[in-house]
Amino acid sequence: MKFIKNFNNNAALVSDESGVDWVVIGNGIGFGNKPNDPIDETKITRRFVAVEKNIKMIDSVRDIDKRTLSLTTDVINLVSKRLSVNFTDYQYLVLADHIDFMLKRTDEGFELGQGTVGWELKKLFPKEYSAAKDALKLLQEKTKLTFPNSEVVYLTYHFINASSDQTKLQDTIKITKLIHGVIEIIEYHYGMQLDPESFNFNRFMTHLRSFMVRHLYEIGDDDSGSELDNSLLELMKVKYKKAYETVLKIGTYLSKQAGWKLQPDDEVYLTLHVWRVTHRQKDGTDSEAKQIPADEK
Repeated sequence: MKFIKNFNNNAALVSDESGVDWVVIGNGIGFGNKPNDPIDETKITRRFVAVEKNIKMIDSVRDIDKRTLSLTTDVINLVSKRLSVNFTDYQYLVLADHIDFMLKRTDEGFELGQGTVGWELKKLFPKEYSAAKDALKLLQEKTKLTFPNSEVVYLTYHFINASSDQTKLQDTIKITKLIHGVIEIIEYHYGMQLDPESFNFNRFMTHLRSFMVRHLYEIGDDDSGSELDNSLLELMKVKYKKAYETVLKIGTYLSKQAGWKLQPDDEVYLTLHVWRVTHRQKDGTDSEAKQIPADEK
């Protein structure tokens, strides 16, 4: 690989034997080189195809240093195995930028607030939240710094985001807030606390996330509900009356907060999920709900 230009001492633009341009990251990789000089490939810890998005991101993290690069790699190695996710090049750079900012904030004694739904992340995304706690512990051990607990929230957002290539971090935060609101509506309407460890709860979370991603990016909205047999929705209204009434409240909430309109197939699937998540699992795989409404036992 031959050197093209320097981003900073630890990031450079290079070209390989086939003429493909790469952004490479490594300790001292960009130091003291001139155009067309061969680079020391043993220093490379991460490489990205030099698409415009990656170059712009590198430009925004020009102050990235050896410590940040090493910590980012350690965190990704831990989380990737735990959550069975792969961080894209862009997500790696975003996380590196976040960790670098974490270090600077902590050195300066500055703490970001957790936001209104910080405490809910543990319930909505328990695996990602647990991984974030372990990642923060790893960062503290490696740096000998004490980070505020609020950092767990922001790391959790990054790990949730890594599980979906389509969503950006700000969209993940928006989706998390909307999910929080949906859960609150269900718990209030049924007068019960849902069990975040249950199989049905986790299946519901998966459905809600995919549903929200679809609406956020307007995937398939033109045909949504066009193939649904209307009699199926009518059956849901009668058989799962309370669940359907809850879905109508959810629809009003999503319309006000995000401008989304529930299609008939959305109402059918949400009704089924609401009914399941508020009832004990018949085959015994779920723990029993803390309260089962008398009219839907």
